[in-house]
Amino acid sequence: MNKRSQNRPLSEQLRKIILDHELSRYAICKAARVDPGQMHRFINGTGRLTTDSLDRIGNVLGLRFVIDQ
Repeated sequence: MNKRSQNRPLSEQLRKIILDHELSRYAICKAARVDPGQMHRFINGTGRLTTDSLDRIGNVLGLRFVIDQ
């Protein structure tokens, strides 16, 4: 991840990853057991995802959270 990405909020980075991923949002929702409406609101910036949903989406997309110090 480059410096520019590190300065963006985590939620913004996740939105970009979801939108750019080869799986459709619907496929991600189905595999992660996340309500498509909840995902839609998150992508549009009008809603939030629970930590459980974030964990499941991260697993589906093969993401891991890394803290740089």
